[in-house]
Amino acid sequence: MRIMDLLTDSPEEPVSDLGPDVELSRAARVRVLLAAALGPLVTGYAAVATVLTLVTLTAERTVFSGTGVLLAAGPGWLAAHQVRLDLGGHPIGVLPLLPTLGALALAARTASGAATRLGCRSPREALPVFATITLAHALFGLVVALCAQGSPVTADPLVAFAVPGLLAALAAGAGVVWSCGLPDVVAERLDPLALRGVRAGALGLAVLVACGCVVFTVATALSWRTVADMYEPAFGSSFGMFLLSVLYLPNAVAATLSFVAGPGFSIGDLTVGMFGYRAGAVPGVPLLGGLPEHHAAWWPALLVLPAAAGALVGWSLRKVNADPAQRIRTVAVAGAVVALGCVLLGTLSGGRLGDGPFDPVSVPVGVASVVAFCWIVIPGSFVAFFTGEHEPPAPPPEALEDNEAFEDADEVDAEEAAEAVEELEASEASEEDQEAEEGEEPEEAQEPAEDTEFDAKADAELGLEDVPAEDEAVTGGTETCGDVEADGTDR
Repeated sequence: MRIMDLLTDSPEEPVSDLGPDVELSRAARVRVLLAAALGPLVTGYAAVATVLTLVTLTAERTVFSGTGVLLAAGPGWLAAHQVRLDLGGHPIGVLPLLPTLGALALAARTASGAATRLGCRSPREALPVFATITLAHALFGLVVALCAQGSPVTADPLVAFAVPGLLAALAAGAGVVWSCGLPDVVAERLDPLALRGVRAGALGLAVLVACGCVVFTVATALSWRTVADMYEPAFGSSFGMFLLSVLYLPNAVAATLSFVAGPGFSIGDLTVGMFGYRAGAVPGVPLLGGLPEHHAAWWPALLVLPAAAGALVGWSLRKVNADPAQRIRTVAVAGAVVALGCVLLGTLSGGRLGDGPFDPVSVPVGVASVVAFCWIVIPGSFVAFFTGEHEPPAPPPEALEDNEAFEDADEVDAEEAAEAVEELEASEASEEDQEAEEGEEPEEAQEPAEDTEFDAKADAELGLEDVPAEDEAVTGGTETCGDVEADGTDR
């Protein structure tokens, strides 16, 4: 609230109401950037310390130590940012995804709020916010890794510097982009079909994740007795197991998604796939209570779920373009987005789990991404091709030449082509009518000749044959007057 008061003209006016010509002071900008840098770090560290405090207080035969909790919160913060830890020389790479999602959301929201308070209207103006949040996470990870050297839980300083910085950069970039309205600018410059494909790919990935959630929930519900037996009578131990299961829930959903798509997953010697199964020991965690004990013949029926996701993507793209080839290209873009999402989920959900029988936990990322791409593209292209519009056949060349309205053949549709053909037929019919009329004109011209002969016979009967016409009378009189000479009598 203090920062907001400093950045506004009055405590009642928000920063967004400042005029475009009003600039913040240097001290105010520094305070906003400092809050953006330290806010996610302090909040994330406090959240990890709170969870560790609850586990320590509820666990049996443990002595609570504030200093120990604060020291352990540092490696916990690194684990939340997907930095691999070494526990007594044993690698721990299977890290919970739920805290990672929370950390990314926190960094993105902080970046968006800082850009808004500073009045940034373009990504270039928000570059200090992006750089501050990224550098702060990278440096904090490096400091934690260096301070943990010599303790039971350690981390590689270089990895602790790079991974949190990379995640913070992605989250801060997303927050800045959302705050500055960059998606509209990108939408104007990108191919509209490619942009629709990206959106449809996000929809397809969300549907696949939802399918994984449904299958995992049903499997856990059907194995509820096994899950309940894994909880110990003591409240502290049961609470710790429950908390551990909640933190790793996104990891389990990602593994289930891979199973539904076909490739499956593995935990140590245990391999669970749609068309194969190999038994092995599993950790006694309630989260894994729904794992099957043997292969079932009905498992391939679950493949209808990813097929339905691909069909949904194709249905959503059936109207993007009248050309079927363009629709299929858009579906391919959506499939690429889904494949990339599966790579990220598979990479983050697996990893090393000590050196025991449960090591490693892995999802076949390469195979899963290719299979997910095929599940989106094949049924999606089929649906988009047959349920969408199709371009009509081009009209005859004669119709295009005779009708000026069809100079551009690419814009001809069925109705316009039909009208062109009708106009062509009408023009031909009119030409035939004109020719017929021209052929009848000589017959009509003969009728006055018959009338002339009739008038001549009538004049002969009346004795008017010698009567000259007016023109002849005038001409004859004129010639006589000019040729007759006067005789002498007249003189």
